[in-house]
Amino acid sequence: MNTVTWNSDRRLTAVSRTSLSVAAKQAVIDGEINSSVSVLDYGSGRGGDVRGLREMRFQVQGWDPFYAPDEPPRPADVVLLTYVLNVIEDREERSQTLKRAWELANRLLVVTTRLTWERSKIRGEEYEDGILTRRRTFQYLFSPAELRSYVEETTGVRCVSAAPGIVYAYRNEEDRLRYLARKIVPHAEWLASDDTGSAIAAVVDYTERRGRLPRLEEMPEEMAKLLSHLRPNELQRIVKKSADPEKVSEGVKRSTLSTLLFLAVELFNGRGPYSSLPLSIQLDIRAFFSSYKEACRRADRLLLKLRDDSYVRGAMQASRVGKLTPTALYVHRRAVPQMPAVLRLYEHCASIAAGRPASWTIVKLRHQGRAVSWLDYPEFDTDPHPKLSSSYMVDLTTLKTSFKSYEGSKNRPLLHRKHEFLAPDDPDAPKYRRLTWAEMRAGLYQNPHLIGTEEGWEAELRRCGRELHGHRLVRRKDTAQPS
Repeated sequence: MNTVTWNSDRRLTAVSRTSLSVAAKQAVIDGEINSSVSVLDYGSGRGGDVRGLREMRFQVQGWDPFYAPDEPPRPADVVLLTYVLNVIEDREERSQTLKRAWELANRLLVVTTRLTWERSKIRGEEYEDGILTRRRTFQYLFSPAELRSYVEETTGVRCVSAAPGIVYAYRNEEDRLRYLARKIVPHAEWLASDDTGSAIAAVVDYTERRGRLPRLEEMPEEMAKLLSHLRPNELQRIVKKSADPEKVSEGVKRSTLSTLLFLAVELFNGRGPYSSLPLSIQLDIRAFFSSYKEACRRADRLLLKLRDDSYVRGAMQASRVGKLTPTALYVHRRAVPQMPAVLRLYEHCASIAAGRPASWTIVKLRHQGRAVSWLDYPEFDTDPHPKLSSSYMVDLTTLKTSFKSYEGSKNRPLLHRKHEFLAPDDPDAPKYRRLTWAEMRAGLYQNPHLIGTEEGWEAELRRCGRELHGHRLVRRKDTAQPS
């Protein structure tokens, strides 16, 4: 171990931001930062997140020992600890900083650090448990699983990985469960209503999608007021008469599966008592299961099936969505809700363990072992053969993660047969399928080992005398034959 005594100049690690940090943006997207909560950016650096959140009309205070030391930090509903722990070279101080941030968090602590796969971007030498950079600053790089464990050990609460390198620590278990429910159970969107008739129509729509009648507590406040003059039995009779039985039946299936997924993921992450569950989940359990015990038993069986290679492989073969290869199933994010329940659980468990990236297009589920990769093809919808931008992989057996960026690469991997990653009824599938057929007829798939990268694909296009105009394959002008 290096025995040199040295203190870093942490002021140099603060960067100027023109937009929100990834962590602040994620908390806003997840609804954890909103107009009703107070926010403290603990270790706010040059104040980029403070300014950005204030511009969005949020209640936010920033504190930093160098750039904003005058006003002492006050407790807040949400505390952001963004890229602070990784610049502290002293282990004890690192731990104390996390503890202090947790003390200030009334409801939620959002911890963000740099990750191990960023090592290649940092020039420096090993020092203590991290890196001494050329600027004489310090960086300790966490793995996503290590960060989650570290925050859990320090705070004493179960945490969730909101994204790679972003951990949420909730003061109350109920808030954590509500977060999980929002991620797993489809959010109930209500139709607009301004009178009793439109409010009833909204309840009918909810019932068809959810498979059960909502309680007044679940409804938007204004809608509940519009319906308050109706007795529960009267509203139930009207809705039952108006709702489409087939749609209600499909809603029951969806909600039953979503509830099982929630309970299975919750066991993976530590299951709480029935009373701690969000109200909507409690009501789903009452409606679709004989008891909480029975629901948990079925969820446990589902989680157990995730360990069975043959069962998982069978589910992949039976899946009506996605592209199955000898090693994995690839599914577009639009089709993920249509995967078999055990495969949806597979993906959810990986996301809870180490975080799902904010940007991704296709999820890859490996047959044997348990590894999930999220692949990002930003131009999937517009590029007939989109290029891979990044890949993030979580190995569920070891919780090890890896990340690879293809930005700047001159010969990126690309996709073919885009329709195979989608659900058969996806509105874009016919267009992609027509392109695939045209490419097959032109002989472009005769050498599959050559076409997986940009350069190889372009060479095959030239060989076959073809070029692409959007999602249309045409002859190259220099090879077209006169009529």
